[in-house]
Amino acid sequence: MPIRGGATRTIQRDGEHELDIKKSRFICALARVETEEQARAFIAERRRRHWNATHNCTAYVIGAEGQIQRSSDDGEPSGTAGVPMLEVLRQRELTDTVAVVTRYFGGVKLGAGGLIRAYGNAVSAGIGAVGTLLRRNLLVVSVLVDYTHAGRLESDLRDSGYRVLEVDYGADVRVDLALAETELSDFRARLAEWTGGAALCEVNGTTTVEVEP
Repeated sequence: MPIRGGATRTIQRDGEHELDIKKSRFICALARVETEEQARAFIAERRRRHWNATHNCTAYVIGAEGQIQRSSDDGEPSGTAGVPMLEVLRQRELTDTVAVVTRYFGGVKLGAGGLIRAYGNAVSAGIGAVGTLLRRNLLVVSVLVDYTHAGRLESDLRDSGYRVLEVDYGADVRVDLALAETELSDFRARLAEWTGGAALCEVNGTTTVEVEP
């Protein structure tokens, strides 16, 4: 599920958050995953850890386009747990994320509407606790320059807010940085200005970077 600029959104870190709702405990555990196998393994681990819970309901979204989406009510009335959990992941435009909400029943029935709100709120609160970030696919651009220009160029790059990935000091100095494709033309012009045309610049593949939204 790409968002503006071709970016995707995922959780910032793994973690869990607990809510108490009418004497029931709702523990939401979230994890970053890359495959459905990893999501299932995380779910299995949570179910082993909370084997005595009333329910361990699940939802996950995987893939840059959100190609894989699954949910489970784990014994709650149909559509009252896994679906609202999955809907929160969709609304937040999250991918490569798995959520498990463990419920320990406290003796007060919530009804269908109450369950939908409780499971949705548990995931929302969990996401708020762990945070989210954007993942962007950027070009890796290598700049080759001699030592007379290297120090000033590296300073100019960092001061201008470019994302410097690596600096390699060999016969010449190579600076690798990450750029959006739309930035490339402007960058080439600025590079020529900074070095008087003394630097070489080429695209060497792509990389994924993570930034806070």
